[in-house]
Amino acid sequence: MDKPIITFTTDFAVQSHEIGIMESVVLEINPKAHVIHLMHGLPDFNLSYAARVMETACYIPNGYHVCVVDPGVGTKRKPIIIETVKGNFLIGPDNGVLIPATRFLGGIKKAVEITNKKYMKHPVSNIFHGRDIFAPAAAYLSKKIKIGSFGRNLDIKELAKAPYEEAEIKNSKIDAKIISINKFGSFHINVAHKIWDKFDVRLGTMVSLSFNGQSLNVAYAKTFGDVEKGKPLIMKDEFGRVEVALNQDSFAGKYQIKIGDNILIRRLLK
Repeated sequence: MDKPIITFTTDFAVQSHEIGIMESVVLEINPKAHVIHLMHGLPDFNLSYAARVMETACYIPNGYHVCVVDPGVGTKRKPIIIETVKGNFLIGPDNGVLIPATRFLGGIKKAVEITNKKYMKHPVSNIFHGRDIFAPAAAYLSKKIKIGSFGRNLDIKELAKAPYEEAEIKNSKIDAKIISINKFGSFHINVAHKIWDKFDVRLGTMVSLSFNGQSLNVAYAKTFGDVEKGKPLIMKDEFGRVEVALNQDSFAGKYQIKIGDNILIRRLLK
């Protein structure tokens, strides 16, 4: 690719100068790079929401995807690069935030710890690895520096666990977790489309949701407008997960739910 794609996802404020500095570091190393700001202003320190955003890298041409949601910066947590089976590179902290994206990108082909100081910006700050380790790594990778040049290989079992696992169907139920909530108050759960398809629910029928001591029957719909204004629905979202919403209202606001809450989904008897 003539203009390799590098993306940034961070919990830095949208107006933060750190974002511009990271882009400048990339362009200093590889002026041909095309930088995409996938998302900034993520909820502070929220690995679940960040991991959910990183999953959407599967909709971007193969590239180098940096995530800086890193509450453990400067500690013993490792800076890492993961090469995926589909040919993408994920760069960030070893805190689990990169793992869910690999499930959408064919799995993990290789992982390394970034230790080679040749590919860092000096002096390396204890609190800004986005500038001094992650952005340079992405830039050098985009210049076809081999992943093995950055440091020692990591066994996949060494990597920190993801902030959420994939929900499965058990006893005709799905025990799911809320992994992100958008600005409209709709939330997404750790249920992939392929799992939902196996749940055997027809469009237009109702399912039962149980969460935080509450129970609610909601319609399985294709889109928001399939239910009346203010009514709840469950649907496939546009990025491979299942979403729960109110039509033109905030589900999160009305029912006081938050990221990390559990939600039990049951089919209603026909």
